[in-house]
Formats: sequence, structure tokens, C-alpha cells
Amino acid sequence: MEKRNYQREMEAEIARLEGRKPTLLLHSCCGPCSSAVLERLTEHFQVTLLYYNPNIEPEEEYLHRLSEQKRLLTLLPGEIPMLPCDYDHEAFDAFAPALADAPEGGERCLACFAMRLNYTAEQAKAHGFEYFTTTLSVSPHKNADNVNRIGEEAGKRYGVKYLFADFKKKNGYLRSLELSREYELYRQDYCGCQYSIHNS
Repeated sequence: MEKRNYQREMEAEIARLEGRKPTLLLHSCCGPCSSAVLERLTEHFQVTLLYYNPNIEPEEEYLHRLSEQKRLLTLLPGEIPMLPCDYDHEAFDAFAPALADAPEGGERCLACFAMRLNYTAEQAKAHGFEYFTTTLSVSPHKNADNVNRIGEEAGKRYGVKYLFADFKKKNGYLRSLELSREYELYRQDYCGCQYSIHNS
């Protein structure tokens, strides 16, 4: 079976827009990862950012990353609004302890992706966005097949179009490193949850 090229699929979707800039809700996992993704997407979409990451702990770490995300948005050209949401660590704790022994990148991480992407799709539908997607695929540690499969399922569940992407392609991850240095962004050394701390 031929491996899907999500970068090519995104480019084809953008070409079909024929210059129109539809609305898109972007789930961001953190400021550094969102930097290169926003640079790429804002040329083609009216982007609103959603920082929904109940997996991050402790709460002080969550708030620090959120603050950096907001700071980045003030530094980037144009106005990129944020859709507010609460820190809801209970949503993560509802399933994660049962998967405590799963390896990093395994079932616990897939369930975490699903939690965040389903919420993003739900919010995209509720607020009338035409598209939604996530920054998760920019990381070399995140499998783009898993991210896009879960995103596609969430889009079908809530009736909103998921934008397929593999943002690490075309040096997306390297660009995020460059922008992080340029804007002096805090780069965390673990993904977010207590289990990833032990695996970092």
C-alpha cells in the first residue's frame, strides 16, 4: 500500500481554494511548534488558534507554555485570535492512568491525540470554522499517519473538514527551531504529561 503524502494533500487542498481564505481552527500543542505552522497556514487561511492541552502538567508548566503561546502571537505579523479554553487536566486523567505502562508514542499518546483533536473538531463545528487541523505533525517524534487518521475521524464525527498535513515536511521542524531562536521562545524538554517527563 502506497504511503500517503500529507504534504501533497495539503497543497492540493490549498490549490482548490483558488485564492479564497477560509476559516481554520488550529490546535496548537505549544508556541514553538505553532511558529512554523502559523507561518505556513496564515498565507492561505484565516487562522484562529486553540490551545487545548489538558495533558500538560504541572499546571504551572501549562500556564508558562500558554503564556509563551500568547507572546508568540503578538510577535507574528497580522492578528491571530485565540479561542479561549480552560485547563481541564481531569479530561486527561479520565483515561491516562489505565495506560500508564504504554510506551511513549503508544496507545496513551494516541488517546491523548484523540482527546485534543475531538475537542478541536467540536469547537470548530460549534464556532462555524470551515477547517481544523493541528500542529502535532511538525514534531519528528509524532507519527503523521496517526495524527492525520485521528484528525480525519474527528472531522467526520463532528462534520467539519480536517486539513491533512505533515508540517515537518519542507523543513517545517527546522523552521520552528529557527523561529524559536528568533523569538526567544521557551522550548520545553518533555511533551507534557507526567509519563513523558520520565521518558524525556
